Amino acid sequence: MQMTDLIAKKRDGGVLSTEEIDFMIQGYTRGEIPDYQMSAMCMAILLRGMDDRETLDMTMSMMHSGETLDLSPIQGVKADKHSTGGVGDKTSLVLCPMVAAAGLKIAKMSGRGLGHTGGTIDKLESFPGFTTAISEETFFDNVNRIGIAIMGQTADLVPADKKIYALRDVTGTVPSIPLIVSSIMSKKLASGADVIVLDVKCGDGAFMKTEEDARTLAKGLTRIGRLAGRKCAAVITDMDQPLGWAVGNAVEVKEAIAVLKGEQQGDLLELCLTLGGCMLAEAGYEPGIEAARERMLKTIADGSALRKLAEMVEAQGGDPAAVYDTSILPDAKVKIPVPAAEGGYVKRIHAERVGLVSMHLGGGRATKESDIDLSVGVVLAKKVGDKVEPGESLGTIHASSKEKAEQAAALLRDCFEFSAEPVERPAFIKDIIR
Repeated sequence: MQMTDLIAKKRDGGVLSTEEIDFMIQGYTRGEIPDYQMSAMCMAILLRGMDDRETLDMTMSMMHSGETLDLSPIQGVKADKHSTGGVGDKTSLVLCPMVAAAGLKIAKMSGRGLGHTGGTIDKLESFPGFTTAISEETFFDNVNRIGIAIMGQTADLVPADKKIYALRDVTGTVPSIPLIVSSIMSKKLASGADVIVLDVKCGDGAFMKTEEDARTLAKGLTRIGRLAGRKCAAVITDMDQPLGWAVGNAVEVKEAIAVLKGEQQGDLLELCLTLGGCMLAEAGYEPGIEAARERMLKTIADGSALRKLAEMVEAQGGDPAAVYDTSILPDAKVKIPVPAAEGGYVKRIHAERVGLVSMHLGGGRATKESDIDLSVGVVLAKKVGDKVEPGESLGTIHASSKEKAEQAAALLRDCFEFSAEPVERPAFIKDIIR
């Protein structure tokens, strides 16, 4: 079998066999197939596509390119979620404790962020002493004992994806749906969960810019998940403005805690209820999403979701007191409001630009080696559809210095567009794919 023959076959619209796909993925992972040949194959896949069988074969071969996580030591149904990424996305901090308090086991692997804010691990490290560098034995024990644990991704998990993704990033082949699906699902399948729910975002601050593209991706992800024998659902959500109010690390943790305390409602809570509803329904814990939503709302009302977060923080070396007293969390030295230069109704908030404001303050990473300032970020005061008077605050900048705060304030002001006429709020939940 020759890689040149496989490239030509896909280039001409052919369908690759299971054996050919495995030869390609395993050979590239071992270094036997050079980057230039895999680059050519990625471009051929981008232009010619793959059918479901090919995509499943690629996903499974990538999954088996390294270690997989066997969750059989954990009793009960195990669930996991994945987000395609967005601005202000602190969903796991709210969703996972709620679902765990509702009785489903959350055994989640997460990563650090590269871009405008930190990832779930970075946010969780806002709790003094918290670590995700725990052994598999501790991970399993924590999930069995308290129902939830979040650990860092291991270097040996799906090495094929790491190599192929780095190649796609520099060869213009990132947008290929089969390549995106196999990348996401190989990691989720290798993580071992029985139920996988996907938050597929669309809009200015998302990877998928249009609802049509997001729906295509969501359907592809759920099909491959089910073909691989997992219970799978996807929720398509709006990312034309940041999720919730806070963008940063500690500021997002504080917002997540406010939601778990029942002090804040809105799009973040709605997303978590919808994703969690899919999880519980797919797991068979409730007959449908609506009943599951009610079950999760009770975990906020009775305080069990907040207690579950505190239990997880304590079990992983963190200070649980910070869950109940957020003043213990990192706090910025300088906080300044950003007054509106004009009045009207908020027509648009450029989500990606708001993310870049947080990154400018030090809340994100330009490179993997960059340090993150967990205390900085942006807390919005207005969202799309809200009326704003001239001089009224659009949000608050949390910064390490007055100079950085003033620069960020000017940048944040430019993220807002206004209309003289009232603006209708767009639908936040676009669709649910089950």
